[in-house]
Amino acid sequence: MNGITTHILDLTHGTPAKNVKVSLFFLEHGLETKKRLLQTTTTNQNGRVDQPLLKQDEMIPGEYELLFYIGDYFREKGLKLEVPMFLDKVVVRFGISQPNSHYHIPLLISPWGYQVYRGS
Repeated sequence: MNGITTHILDLTHGTPAKNVKVSLFFLEHGLETKKRLLQTTTTNQNGRVDQPLLKQDEMIPGEYELLFYIGDYFREKGLKLEVPMFLDKVVVRFGISQPNSHYHIPLLISPWGYQVYRGS
């Protein structure tokens, strides 16, 4: 797949994180920064999105934001967590300078930490 893609791995359980809500925003900079929602989807059984969050021909240079709703995921797994949860949502801001490239953003999660990187 080309464009913007992601997948999520649950480090607590050692499995792909399925049924996690993910939203993609484009940040419009002006006098104030505004976030424009581009797509909302849910990860599949393999912790991946079925389609690119944004296709390559829709990408433009600029700043984007992914919002991962991991708190909902861990609550559904039955974990007894503090309220409010330490990490209820994970926000990842990234820039696109080459819109004809593939931007894959994997996320490794636990209720107490995460790691993100540009994958291939």
